[in-house]
Amino acid sequence: MTITTTTPLQPTDRTTLRRSKERAATDREVLYDVLRAGMFCHLGVILNGDPVVLPTAYGLDLDQGPDGVIYLHGSVAARSVVAAPEQTICVTVTHTDGLVLARSAFHHSVNYRSAVIFGVPRLVADPDEKLHGLNRIVDHLVPGRSTATRPPSRKELAKTSVLALPLTEASVKTRDGAANDEEQDLGLPYWAGVIPLRVVAGEPVTNPDSDLLVPAHVRTRANLLGAPS
Repeated sequence: MTITTTTPLQPTDRTTLRRSKERAATDREVLYDVLRAGMFCHLGVILNGDPVVLPTAYGLDLDQGPDGVIYLHGSVAARSVVAAPEQTICVTVTHTDGLVLARSAFHHSVNYRSAVIFGVPRLVADPDEKLHGLNRIVDHLVPGRSTATRPPSRKELAKTSVLALPLTEASVKTRDGAANDEEQDLGLPYWAGVIPLRVVAGEPVTNPDSDLLVPAHVRTRANLLGAPS
């Protein structure tokens, strides 16, 4: 299936920005870029009447459904995984790209890219899709990794649940650029500017019980994240 990424995001009451509306993105491709670049998300669910937000890895598949899905996983006994398919959940992915320092404390800010997704996830029952979803999660962190490992055993798959959340209802918000100081503050003797931030990988460290060389797909991923060569 070829996904139509030109279809704009359709605002809902939950995804319509109330403040800083100029930072909202309506291009669905911007949503996909934020998700492609992320490694971890935060999953928000209600458990026994209380909100719980959990960090977790995810996988992206833009060929599933009209808008694509993200796959999440966990133990079959995990309360969040058990409760999620019975409710609307919220998944967020955030990138912090820079600290914005202004002349006034009030106008300090952050350059960022963030995505917020709402929906009722589907518990994946089909064994082939379940394995596919798990492979997507592994490959999202390190592309090509799923084909360079032992596949999950039947027992391991039985212990794991996979959720598929459609990317139908989502919002994207970004900020980029310099500090926005008040005009009357421009002459004040305080430094203003941006401290850029990025995720940087270290040199891959081989397990002490292995004598294998670092494989190409691991080296490639580390280099993409800025590891020393």
